[in-house]
Amino acid sequence: MRYLLSLLFCLLAGVAQAAPAGKAYMSIIIDDLGQSSARDSRTLALPGPVTMAIMPDTPHASDFARQAHKAGRTVILHMPMDPATGPYAWHPGIALEELGRRLDTALAKVPYAAGINNHMGSRMTAQRAPMTWLMAELQRRHLFFVDSRTSAATVAAAQAQAQGLAHVSRDVFLDDVRTTEAIAGQLRQGVELARKQGSAVLIGHPYPQTLEVLEREIPRLRSQGIELVSLGQMITERGNQAMPAHGRHGVYSNR
Repeated sequence: MRYLLSLLFCLLAGVAQAAPAGKAYMSIIIDDLGQSSARDSRTLALPGPVTMAIMPDTPHASDFARQAHKAGRTVILHMPMDPATGPYAWHPGIALEELGRRLDTALAKVPYAAGINNHMGSRMTAQRAPMTWLMAELQRRHLFFVDSRTSAATVAAAQAQAQGLAHVSRDVFLDDVRTTEAIAGQLRQGVELARKQGSAVLIGHPYPQTLEVLEREIPRLRSQGIELVSLGQMITERGNQAMPAHGRHGVYSNR
């Protein structure tokens, strides 16, 4: 319920909310969960409101979604999109009726999902018609959207904004380079960005190196002036506005 209230507030606000003086917010999402019980459990043990993005076509998807929800974490569906493959994946050219069926079955595999983000999706998120349909469908279902921004050509967040759907866009990928040094560097970039623009959304994966860095560094964020917040609160803080790297004057570039 608290997520729905937060999202409703965001939609009613209609304008970006600047962070109070000295406040800098960060949200962290871990993708690709549901594949390994050991990695899932280690991710769930991270301190703070880290979001669990669970893939529907994994052996532990449903069980881990229930476990994460019971632990009070935000659960989202990590929706496969082209060039991802599999029974749930969205691809250009698939009829909207079939896209809807795949979304239904994917959401059924990930109970308690408060929203979705794209797994891969560099081709799919650039398709205006299905992204427009998706945002309307998520609005109908009272779900939010996170644009992982796997491609600069994405129109997903722009379509979410155009329809007033509660959403945010990713600012920093933590672990494109899978070493602790590189991941720590990306986290520092996220901290600097949060200080500069008031907030930052980071996405990582349940790699041992990523989890090692987050286990060590999350407890230190507050001393750096960073408040780790849930995605619901982040959506409220941003008020559906584009960050400077994604558009101008709060409006996404790819409209």
